[in-house]
Amino acid sequence: MRPILRFLRHLLFWAALAPAGISAQDLPEPMSPRRLVNDFAGLLSDSQRQALERKLTADLHEDRFVTIDDLGDYAPSDFAQRLHDKWGVGREGKNNGILVLVKPSVSGSRGEAYISVGYGLEGVIPDITAGRILDNEMIPRFREGDIYGGIDRTADVLMQLSRGEFTAEQYDERSGDGADVAVLFVLIPLILFMILAGRRGGRG
Repeated sequence: MRPILRFLRHLLFWAALAPAGISAQDLPEPMSPRRLVNDFAGLLSDSQRQALERKLTADLHEDRFVTIDDLGDYAPSDFAQRLHDKWGVGREGKNNGILVLVKPSVSGSRGEAYISVGYGLEGVIPDITAGRILDNEMIPRFREGDIYGGIDRTADVLMQLSRGEFTAEQYDERSGDGADVAVLFVLIPLILFMILAGRRGGRG
């Protein structure tokens, strides 16, 4: 049912914005000739783009990386999802593509990133896991000035997840997110117990 619900959510979202005159014409066309790395912002060197292109070409799913300087009036999630739909990312009939959007920080505008996952991969890469990949793999490297390293590592993890080398749950545990949740489940009851025990005993 999840793909149907997400489709309806997208349909309602587009319908709500239609009166405002927002259209797919506001979005860029893919670079020509067709490629998987569309570096509109010029963040990567020629050798880096070629290396990333070769890596993505070898994947079973269609993953595209897009860098762009300006998102206009769009939120990163809106821009990425609309571009995903306009470009038709993913194998025909399977909707199993991934689009990774990167907008670098420029004067007066902060950096943004978003991973748009096709319906066919939602069960493999949930939205919450996609966000954690950005937090764990991309953003820390960006902060160190390693733009290519952040993008390349993000591509590695997405490809490993889509190939089934590990699950989203295993990634969360490996990256520490799963452990944090487990600690909370232990600490919260313990803290509540201590508070209640202190009230019963009169003094903590």
